Amino acid sequence: MKNKVGLILKKELREVFRDKKSLAMMLLLPFLIPFLIIGISALFNMEVNTSLDDFNKMGFTYEFGFIEESLAKYYNLDYKVGSEKEIKKLYEEEKIDLYITKNGNNYEINYDENNEKSSQTVYLAEKFLNDYKKYLQDDYLKKNNVNSDEVFDIINISYKTINEKEKNFYVNYTTSYAFLFVIMAITVSATYPATDATAGEKERGTLETLLSFPIKSKDIIIGKFLSVTITSIITGFLGFILALVALFYSNKWFSIYEEINILPNTTTILITLLIILLYSFLISGLCIAVASKAKTFKEAQSALTPLSFICFFPGMISFMANLKTTNLIALIPFINHIQIFNDVNSGNINVLHIVLMTISIIVFVSLVLAYIIKEYDSEKILFSE
Repeated sequence: MKNKVGLILKKELREVFRDKKSLAMMLLLPFLIPFLIIGISALFNMEVNTSLDDFNKMGFTYEFGFIEESLAKYYNLDYKVGSEKEIKKLYEEEKIDLYITKNGNNYEINYDENNEKSSQTVYLAEKFLNDYKKYLQDDYLKKNNVNSDEVFDIINISYKTINEKEKNFYVNYTTSYAFLFVIMAITVSATYPATDATAGEKERGTLETLLSFPIKSKDIIIGKFLSVTITSIITGFLGFILALVALFYSNKWFSIYEEINILPNTTTILITLLIILLYSFLISGLCIAVASKAKTFKEAQSALTPLSFICFFPGMISFMANLKTTNLIALIPFINHIQIFNDVNSGNINVLHIVLMTISIIVFVSLVLAYIIKEYDSEKILFSE
């Protein structure tokens, strides 16, 4: 059996490495991942280091007092003071990003939440008004012989990071999305060789020739499955290595990672490689199963397209929703590998969850392979027109 599976495996790998499209899917997709990491890092770096001078244009429909003028100078506000009509006109002409009106002791910030500059300027306006409010409160308390420090500083708040990785949101965000794209690259890489090895052979008529040899359908399926898995693993490992290279240089180039080592430790790397390995088995089995049901190459490609979304969106949603990994989630394919990666990347290694994920994928892949073998034993499945 091993020799027969080996022969099928060699045949399929030979075809994969001869086919330019398969090679492109397997080797070129991972090279997009470094650009993704560097692009996200550059975007975050630009956001963090954006000067307040870019978001300081605001208007006021009331006259300033001495304190307000001092605060405006302190915050370097580029402001205009005038009537409500004049200020509204300036806002409509986009010469200011927001304006503040006053009615007695009520201050209203008028801005457009769908406009980036306007929504960013809100934070500066809030700081300005809160500082002015604190001055008025302090002045009122002093006039009534009350020590303002005893009122405002009645409690002290300090911060202590209990997890070094979690102290920088940008690190977790960048690495998690990089891993999601490694998973997507593996999925895309698996679809083409799986389609060619099943529906492609069926369409070309070479599958019937292959079955005329003294080889069981079980050996054929396992050989094809292993060939698709190997191409997926190559893509996954290459993508992960390139991601590490991109993280290494991003750590040097961008100030948001200053004094933080964003590169994963050895344990995290080894567990991530295990996750990539297991996911490659999972997606390869699914691709073979779906493509085997198709009658033509084009039909198989259409049937496999939704897998790209299935592999990406559940993981993205679980990351954005900040789901907590449980024993049940550790058993659910397409979510467990993302959840466990995020946990490991944050320094939270749960051996039970890793074991449950491994068992879940082994069982799932075994069931999928058993299903494919059963389907291939059917003459209707193999030679349907």
